[in-house]
Amino acid sequence: MAPRSAAVAVVAVAATLLALCGSTEAHAQLGAYNKTCPQAEDIVFKEMTAVLAKSPGLAGSLLRLFSVDCLLGGCEGSILLDSTANNTAEKDSPLNKGLRGYDVVDSIKAKLEAACPGVVSCADVLALAARDSVRISKGPYIPMPTGRQDGNRSSAADVAPNTPKPGANVTDLIALFARFNLTAKDLAVLSGAHTIGKAHCSAFSPRLYNFTTTNSNASDPTLDANYTGTLRGQCRAGDLATLVDLDPGSGTTFDLGYYRDVAASRGLLSTDAALLLDGDTRAYVMRQANATAPDEFFADFAASFVNMSKIGVLTHHKGEGLFVFVFVSIIRGGHISNSKLPGREAGDEEERYSSVGSAASSTSSYCLTPNRSKRFEELNETVQIKLSQCLQLVIVAE
Repeated sequence: MAPRSAAVAVVAVAATLLALCGSTEAHAQLGAYNKTCPQAEDIVFKEMTAVLAKSPGLAGSLLRLFSVDCLLGGCEGSILLDSTANNTAEKDSPLNKGLRGYDVVDSIKAKLEAACPGVVSCADVLALAARDSVRISKGPYIPMPTGRQDGNRSSAADVAPNTPKPGANVTDLIALFARFNLTAKDLAVLSGAHTIGKAHCSAFSPRLYNFTTTNSNASDPTLDANYTGTLRGQCRAGDLATLVDLDPGSGTTFDLGYYRDVAASRGLLSTDAALLLDGDTRAYVMRQANATAPDEFFADFAASFVNMSKIGVLTHHKGEGLFVFVFVSIIRGGHISNSKLPGREAGDEEERYSSVGSAASSTSSYCLTPNRSKRFEELNETVQIKLSQCLQLVIVAE
């Protein structure tokens, strides 16, 4: 066959395969895995139910992990990647050192790999785990679009510009959200996620001690005095590690308690208190604080959460598209070459997680390992079989 006709044949095969076997172009949509892994969302929910039964505090941790991922260039799993010899990843930025939940994502991914090898992205695992954290904590069910591709870039340099600075005012917070097409209402609504979870003393101790340069005992005057005393009992001066409930009294239940705390000057973080300093965000806080039922908040949270989940969703042109690498290897040699498959960087969690009889071992990682080629090697036989079934439908004339 002449070179030109060979090229035409390759294009014909590619076009036919894309039509028959599906493209990896990622457009987040409801039920993206209905055909390729119909049990995916049930698997995630089952695993999260087991996780939170043992460690309910991880619900807030996974919500935060997902939120941070989305605001650092998009919801594409880059927060999961570890640093390498030549790169400091997002998770190793000092601003992200308190993040938890990495092993939860990886253990769920292991279950999904056993059921549907090479189908569900780590980015979607994180999104679904965060979604189910809300649901299992008695919050709303959120119809979560899926179909995200995993990113392959993670840089600590991206963290500071996309993270609220300590003491950030409400104008700064609204401006940060606006960069991602999120509104002041989204800010007020998504802040309601602080109704579950915990924060390290380091996140709010500047409000308790040395609030002014002239008095080491001075505290933030916008913080309720009785609450200040309670917090000082939990976080002594210099204590950076102790964890404190963001919503004392109902820290594991997704409810309106957070808004009632903020309205009473008992918002734990300075960014919580800042919501009272803008007309729109204050109005939302006060309305929810005085609400007799969470219906409005639940509906708003579901909508804002989905809005956030769509930030920077990758297509295979920017992320990791398995089909392209597999197809090229077939054309070049009739088998999958791991050298053509994209790698991922690794991570380890501050607090190692062990789920109820289902965690992946610390040496068996899908989303955190610096080189996923071994994982793809395990999938080679399965993927080759699936692709060969598609190839049998294509006839290329010599």
